[in-house]
Amino acid sequence: MADKSKSNEPKPSLLEKWGGFVKFSHTIFALPFALASMVLAARAGFAVLEPEAQEAVPLMKLGWPGWKLFGLILLAMVTARTCAMAFNRIADRKFDAANPRTKNRHLPAGKISLTSAWTLCILSALGFVATTYGIDMVRDAHQGRLVCFFLSPVALVFILGYSLTKRFTDFTHVFLGIALAIAPIGAWLAVNGSFDFSPNIKDPLRHSALLPTIMAASVVLWLIGFDIIYAIQDFEFDRDHKLHSLVVRWGPGNALTASLLMHMLLLALLTLFGLFAAFKMAYWIGLIIISACVLMEHWIARKRSLDWVQRAFFNLNGVVSMVFLIMVVTEVSLVGRFVSWRLW
Repeated sequence: MADKSKSNEPKPSLLEKWGGFVKFSHTIFALPFALASMVLAARAGFAVLEPEAQEAVPLMKLGWPGWKLFGLILLAMVTARTCAMAFNRIADRKFDAANPRTKNRHLPAGKISLTSAWTLCILSALGFVATTYGIDMVRDAHQGRLVCFFLSPVALVFILGYSLTKRFTDFTHVFLGIALAIAPIGAWLAVNGSFDFSPNIKDPLRHSALLPTIMAASVVLWLIGFDIIYAIQDFEFDRDHKLHSLVVRWGPGNALTASLLMHMLLLALLTLFGLFAAFKMAYWIGLIIISACVLMEHWIARKRSLDWVQRAFFNLNGVVSMVFLIMVVTEVSLVGRFVSWRLW
């Protein structure tokens, strides 16, 4: 009876298989930073406009670049992340099959074919490149300048290349950080089409391209820290199969210390970011929440089992990225109009 009821269950569609294959829900890690950068870029783009032009796009002051550009940035993030995750699963399929923790993933378990995986990877890559072209055509600032389109292959090299790094370098976590740090840089370019570190306007620092640069550096530190924690789960497997990571190189204890150092530097950078962006109380409240999540993650990594490590990786880091987006949107869109106090 049990076998018969199983056979009557509807089979998942190809799209459902692809969604599970690339863990679509994990887009939450990089996407909030891209959207936060988009909001800041729109505010900066508004600041450099002439007063007559500002009247035509009042919502840019509040961080809104328009539905078309927002949709294309969202699509670029989804296609890039899908391409990267599909390639990662393809590149690691033999290791995944040998690892008890990952042997039930779609490729080693036969839930999806290698041809289907490559199809998703290639279609996503083509979709990403095409989307960057659309961004360059839709963007108001420097419309038609193909900066995103020409840089899209460079982005693909980084986001795909990460999957191969653990075969030859212990600093694979750094490459993952760089891959995700492309998100805020790309979103800024998507809105403004250029990187101006010193715009010729009043209060240039809060509208400077220094902000997405600090954000990108923060993402690198954040990723290094939590990817080290995540890699502890596979310490013995990676060591036995000659795969590289800082956990294998230094051992779990020393690697956790390095992870904590990265996250302390992250909090310092986020403090600097808030000062440069001239944010007010909402940002600092959010930073307290982020700090608590980071410290909780390290407590769990040192005091709890590996099952808890996985929960810390997904839940707490999801909270970190979403809180960051919420506090940036709140500061740009709401608080600036109602609250005059700021730390600097």
